Amino acid sequence: MAYVYVKNEPDALDVVQETAYRAFKSIHTIKKPEYVKTWLIRIAISCSLDLLKKNSNVVPLKPEYEDLVGAAMDDPLADITLQDMMEKLTEEEKSIVLLKYYECYSFKEIAEVLSIPLGTAKTILYRAMGKIRKQYKEDEKGGFDQAGDQ
Repeated sequence: MAYVYVKNEPDALDVVQETAYRAFKSIHTIKKPEYVKTWLIRIAISCSLDLLKKNSNVVPLKPEYEDLVGAAMDDPLADITLQDMMEKLTEEEKSIVLLKYYECYSFKEIAEVLSIPLGTAKTILYRAMGKIRKQYKEDEKGGFDQAGDQ
């Protein structure tokens, strides 16, 4: 989960370490042991967002794009991935998509983890999926237009 947020292994490991530290420090606050996993995920999300805020002024170059510096991309559709689309979502939308589709949480569990109303969790997920669909269609259309021009 941390890697999806911070997008690199060293930062993800830092998030995991900070999550473990915060969890150990606050273990006495758990009232129901069956919610430990939910509690840990919430801490991990919080740690990930804290790290992203801290590093918001840093704009790293993704390693897979190092070869493309100065070169034009021939086929933008070849580089479209779900990860690229996820990057365009807000942190709240990203959290809900990850919890729903990667962690297989129910809407009720998502609402509890993020401390939001059930209806809000559903609305945010549907809005996020709409953004992803729209982005895919725009990218797909742009790719076909370029192919038709050649």
